[in-house]
Amino acid sequence: MEQNEQLCQLDDACAAREKNGVAKNSVIAAVGLTLMKIIVGLMTGSLGILAEAAHSALDLMAALVTWFAVHASSKAADKEHPYGHGKIENLAALFETFLLLITCGWIIYEACNRIFGKGEHEITLSVWAFLVMFISIIVDITRSRMLYRAAHKHNSQALEADALHFSTDVWSSMVVLFGLFMVWISKMVPSLDWLREADSVAALFVALIVISVSIRLGMRTVAALLDSSPEGVEQKLAACIEAMDGVVSCHRIRVRTSGPKMFIDAHVCMHGSLTLAAAHELMDKIESAIQKDHPHADVTIHPEPSEHSEK
Repeated sequence: MEQNEQLCQLDDACAAREKNGVAKNSVIAAVGLTLMKIIVGLMTGSLGILAEAAHSALDLMAALVTWFAVHASSKAADKEHPYGHGKIENLAALFETFLLLITCGWIIYEACNRIFGKGEHEITLSVWAFLVMFISIIVDITRSRMLYRAAHKHNSQALEADALHFSTDVWSSMVVLFGLFMVWISKMVPSLDWLREADSVAALFVALIVISVSIRLGMRTVAALLDSSPEGVEQKLAACIEAMDGVVSCHRIRVRTSGPKMFIDAHVCMHGSLTLAAAHELMDKIESAIQKDHPHADVTIHPEPSEHSEK
């Protein structure tokens, strides 16, 4: 048992190092992309690129929060936090949601002002406008895949939130590229002058995409903070436990998540004639069976005697 605990501690340490490394790389990439988009957006006057720059700036802030959250959540449980510090990851994801919604408000305001306002907003197209968006797409594809792999491997909601942001950035960058291309066509073909508003329309699409992602992320985060049980997990656990020899039935299955870790409680009815040693052995088997599907889950089994016939 002691050897298993030592192995779990080593696994947790390795997971913490890997998650911190991935989060740090995400911050570095966010810094580079934000600076590039701000410079090119100001040079060209493209609202689509400036909207992307604002989006990337908040993504940078979110990446920094994620980096901090991943580091802080890896701390071991203590007297003040007996369930560990995993909720920090959930709070970080909720903070990212608020940042994204603020960005959307600014983008929508500026886009509507340009489309319906009286002032002219000339966009100076250059190869840099297209190049920075292509670079952004390549970088976002690379880091979103990297983050998704780490998030699924270590069940990290904070890393998954970052991955979701950057996979969305790929689509929003493509929308901006389309808007810039439409503006270029309007300059080449004067009769299609109305296409010059495509950049602002593209910015609106960026905002709509981000709002959609933010709502989904916010709902999941609030559910985790309120200790909502993951859908379908209780039924699967009941089937797993009741299929084991020596178990009569089980009830009061409770599941909650705290960051990457899952806590599982269950009351298990077994034959009342079992000795204490036999009951303890059965509890260990149940915990091992559960942890095959939910590695490193914190499992607490409460045994209860049953008058029904033994299985």
